[in-house]
Amino acid sequence: VQLQASGGGLVQAGGSLRLSCAASGRTFSRYYMGWFRQAPGKEREFLAAVSWSDGSTWSADSVKGRFTISRDTASDTVPLQMNSLKPEDTAVYYCAADTALSRFYNIIAAYWGQGTLVTVSS
Repeated sequence: VQLQASGGGLVQAGGSLRLSCAASGRTFSRYYMGWFRQAPGKEREFLAAVSWSDGSTWSADSVKGRFTISRDTASDTVPLQMNSLKPEDTAVYYCAADTALSRFYNIIAAYWGQGTLVTVSS
């Protein structure tokens, strides 16, 4: 299984970025796909998840209304649209996959992608 995160970069506060996670190596129909981030000196935190099978989504309160997760079954990708970015959103962003959504809340996943760095300047 491979999860490839991309789309990070430098953006000004108030701007937007769209991250993407390309998934390959197996059928993900029974999986939940998630996005996490880890800021310097802080623990990794859960941001959002999507059910691959029906597209249901869950988001952390810290990003609700600003970040939107989805999945594209045609291209096997999981986008994370990030709007109204703040300097405190600066972090390395990771995508992950697991068959149990509850594991994400404990920052556990069967598969992790490499991170992509997002830097928000003030």
